Formats: sequence, structure tokens, C-alpha cells
Amino acid sequence: MSNSHRTLPPLNALRAFEAAGRHLNFRVAADELFVTQVRMLEEHIGFPLFQRLPRGVALTSQGSVYFAEVTRAFKILDKATAQLLREPKTVTISVTPTFATKLLLPRLSALTAAVLGVELRTVATESVADFNRDQVDIAVRLTRPPFPATFDTHLLFEQTLVAVASPHLMANRKLPISTEVLQEMPLLHDSHHHWPRFFGTTGKLAGAVFNQTALALDAALAGQGIAIACQAFVQADLNAGRLVQVSESTLTVEPDYYLVRKKNSSSTPIIDAVWNWCVTHLVQA
Repeated sequence: MSNSHRTLPPLNALRAFEAAGRHLNFRVAADELFVTQVRMLEEHIGFPLFQRLPRGVALTSQGSVYFAEVTRAFKILDKATAQLLREPKTVTISVTPTFATKLLLPRLSALTAAVLGVELRTVATESVADFNRDQVDIAVRLTRPPFPATFDTHLLFEQTLVAVASPHLMANRKLPISTEVLQEMPLLHDSHHHWPRFFGTTGKLAGAVFNQTALALDAALAGQGIAIACQAFVQADLNAGRLVQVSESTLTVEPDYYLVRKKNSSSTPIIDAVWNWCVTHLVQA
């Protein structure tokens, strides 16, 4: 610690001095802090800050100068604290890129309207979040029970996979198409490689490959082929007519999408509010 810090008197003594200087009455000031703190401050400084009068007290000349500076310092501290409390409260949520693109970001304005003052920091990654290292408050992940006792979890939805395409690509075909016809169509693959399981085969299937489901879905929207994805991720596009489900066949796979957070004493009301909002709104439409 520097020498300048060692010369600072105790903060309680400074607060007592400021209160006494404001009231110019030790008895009134005693309602805020003990008068003995003023004596401690004078002993620390080495000279009197007040003149003791028959009725009340008065600041000495040195005390008056010191009082003005101490008062200014406390106002700076009060202003800094008030500014800090007014700043948006950050909540960090870790989600997969596709979850972020298809479910979280379209609902972001609804979240900020529902949880006033929140500043959501979104980390879109396929990696499993380390809550301590990555300073993550809430995560959405593909996982399955059992869960450690140190975590809160909530099931958002199962992975029900559907085959989807642009209506322009399927304009000349009657829907739904058969599995045999579907296998002859241009297929769009992602890193999960669900098409073989969808068809019940083990062989490699032709088609463009993407490292993220969101990219495969973008290609499907552009009419480049047929993608397979969790229904929760495409429901909005299906409802809007931007995509069509091309086959009646579906496939439910594990694991499921869960909301996860670590149980600890650092949870705040705003983190709880974001968690509760996610439980209600980040579900399959």
C-alpha cells in the first residue's frame, strides 16, 4: 500500500466530521455517527477542526477548508454510486449459434421489454460453457439427466426433427413427398448428421455440408436443398410460409434442450427474471 493511502484517516471518522460540520452541533451529528469519531480524526490530523463553544461548535479556519474538500469528496462518491446503480445490469447467456439465430434473437426485444434494465450478453458457441471461467449466468444446451445437484435445469423442448425446404424448390411437387423421393432430392447436412438416422440408413448421403444448422437452414431458405432441423428452430419460418415441411416423417432424438444455471449465492433478481422469462418464452412454438 502506498504512503498516501496510509495518511488517509478512517472513513467513519471523515463521515463523522462531515456530519458535525454540516450540523455544527455534536449532539445532532451524533444521530448519524458517534462524536468520538471526530476526536479520533483530530488526533489523526494533529490539530483541532472545531472550536467548542458554549452552544454548539464552529469550524476552525483549517477545519473550514478541510470540510469543503471532504464534502466535495463525498459528493463524488455519491454520484459515482448513483451512476453505477443506473447502469444496465448485464446477464450473460450462452447458447448454440442456431438457438441464438432462430429463437433468442427474434425474441430479444420482448425480453428487454419484460426485464427492464437488463443488458443481455449473448455468447453463441457450440462449446459447453464453463460457468466460472466464462462468467456465464445462464446457458441453453443439448443435455440429458441426471444433472449435478449444483445446477438448476429446466427442459425447454425435445429434439423433434423435420425435413424442410423453400416452397419455391417444391413448387412443382405435391406435398408431402415420400421418403424415397426425398432421398433423391438435394440434401443439406449440418454437423449433427441426422439424415442417415432419419432415413434409417448408415451409408453416406450426398449433399452440401455446413458446420452449423443455421447455415443449412439459410441454404434451405435460399432454395438450395432440403434441410433437417429441430422443429422449434423452423416453426416461425413454417408459420410464415418461408419454409414448408416436405415429409410427414419426423424423428425425435436425444439429448434435449435444457436451460441450465449454476446454483450459487451470486444469483441476482435480474438473473432470476431472465431465467423465468426464458422458461416461459424459449419453448417450442
